[in-house]
Amino acid sequence: MPAGVIGLGLMGHSIIACLLAAGHRVTGLSRNLSRHRGTRGHVRRLLEQMQREGLTRRDSARLIANLSLTSDYAALAGCGLVVESVVEDVAVKKETYRAVEKVVPRDTIIGTNTSSIPVSILQRDARYPRRFAGIHWDEPAHVTRFMEIIVGEQTARSVANRLMDLAARWGKEPSLLRRDVRGFITNRISYAMFREACHLVDSGVATCEDVDRSLRNDVGWWMPFAGPFRYMDLMGVQAYARVMKGLLPELSTSGEIPAVMRRVVKSGGRGISNGRGFYRYTPGEAKRWEKSFLKFNYEIRQLTMRYSKGGRKSR
Repeated sequence: MPAGVIGLGLMGHSIIACLLAAGHRVTGLSRNLSRHRGTRGHVRRLLEQMQREGLTRRDSARLIANLSLTSDYAALAGCGLVVESVVEDVAVKKETYRAVEKVVPRDTIIGTNTSSIPVSILQRDARYPRRFAGIHWDEPAHVTRFMEIIVGEQTARSVANRLMDLAARWGKEPSLLRRDVRGFITNRISYAMFREACHLVDSGVATCEDVDRSLRNDVGWWMPFAGPFRYMDLMGVQAYARVMKGLLPELSTSGEIPAVMRRVVKSGGRGISNGRGFYRYTPGEAKRWEKSFLKFNYEIRQLTMRYSKGGRKSR
């Protein structure tokens, strides 16, 4: 099935590589195509990595031949699936959908890679809202097993089922959200953790380094093996019930951006990309962290697959 990807940023490149590796012919679209002259070379390198790591048996040189790049929405006319991965702005996304719906057939599935905007908001005013769904990828999208399929208020269940099947073909172990909530599963849980981590630093309980060290060597130790419910089963649910009774009232419930994060952002810090975040990085250190993170993703994929049942319960 031919597929289209709108948005040629970091995530767009990874999504394109994933789809190409799964055998799709892919049309990548950006209205400012001149700004993305390196897209083909970047995607080719991702495919070469996937081939070396055994994530695809297809030859990377042949796969890249199935990629076409364009700034013309009309080129999406033959696509059975279009994945939108543009900026997190409702107006920009809806403008994108209007352009897509003018050229694709009625049965083309349109998926949004939004990280937090409810799908129900994005599918409103669409010509055929039943074909819209959330397809939440994670970076690096060509490596991770993660994917969330989100059903909006008007999404046809057959569309969600089709996407779940496609996700498995893409090498994912997808989760289905049967009700549309902002942030979906992982972002809601992750941001609750980020808020508490910042609260501990702002309260003087620990440094960023101490928080990272504890989480890396505890939650990070067991999470690839089991999610929170399986882990509580393994450790004893009754113990967690006792701890929750006393601990939950003391956790942060603030609706404000934490002070430690505000200071980083106000100072112009973006993280690895400019060497200034919660930590400081030289250009060499930043490159080493990025390289290590990619290597880790390949290795943790193999580990999680080893212990994953790989099956999906009824939908």
